[in-house]
Amino acid sequence: MTDGSPTDDSAQTTDSDASEPTGSGAAATAGAAAVTLDRIAVYPVKSLDAEFVDAADIVENGGLRGDREYAIFDEDGEYVNGKRERAVHRIRSSVSLADGTVELSAPEMDDYDGPIAEADDWLSAYFGYPVELRRDPAGGFPDDTEASGPTVISTGTLDAVASWFDGIDADEMRRRLRPNLVLDATEPFWEDHLFDRRGTVVEFAIGAAAFEGVNPCQRCVVPSRDPDTGEETPDFRPTLVRKRRETLPEWSGGDWFDHDFRLMVNTGVPESSWGETLSVGDAVTVGDIVSE
Repeated sequence: MTDGSPTDDSAQTTDSDASEPTGSGAAATAGAAAVTLDRIAVYPVKSLDAEFVDAADIVENGGLRGDREYAIFDEDGEYVNGKRERAVHRIRSSVSLADGTVELSAPEMDDYDGPIAEADDWLSAYFGYPVELRRDPAGGFPDDTEASGPTVISTGTLDAVASWFDGIDADEMRRRLRPNLVLDATEPFWEDHLFDRRGTVVEFAIGAAAFEGVNPCQRCVVPSRDPDTGEETPDFRPTLVRKRRETLPEWSGGDWFDHDFRLMVNTGVPESSWGETLSVGDAVTVGDIVSE
């Protein structure tokens, strides 16, 4: 594995490489400075607000303990989330993971403060139709069930993408994109080192935990909306698509960019690292490209 220092460009694996991926260090990081884990976010209720923690255990599906442990469902068993229900954005939440309670507030609603398991009536009244919270303590309800590890982005990417839009700063962009792990790497799109072409994964580690970078995350409608109001930001998607293509770094791996509305990295975690703990400040090391 590398320590975050540059490698020779000739070592990079490209789509034109005819050979199988090898332990060439092709995914080595850009920039001489060491990269560390800057922030950990878990989203205890899928689609609601983040809780920031200094450390998080990896559970048996590779996700973070407490992340998307609860999700809101309608009577048809469908998610009530930002993709399907714009009103989700106007809910503010604060979850205590230690005792299983939640504080909820929304326009024209009395606040709720009590057990998460008893918040169904408040949520149903807010949405105007029956919903229920379901819990999966074993692995939660990840967005990507095949790459169910934490999502990864860098501080440099948040800064760069926010600069493409008037009135949006890096913190708001983080709230729109909803990553689990933010790496302290100032070079925009640093995290694109963590995936390569289809059929491969990039091995990397954060502290003692091993990861596999799988693919650049396909984005839905959620990032295009104001995270507080749900209002659409004009031209968000076409602007991001255009600028993403214009700024795509040479280290963005593989053939994933059949469209350019991709940002952040989806990951998997090998069973050997289930039970490991991630902590803010952990060093990030990048290893080999290997076949899935």
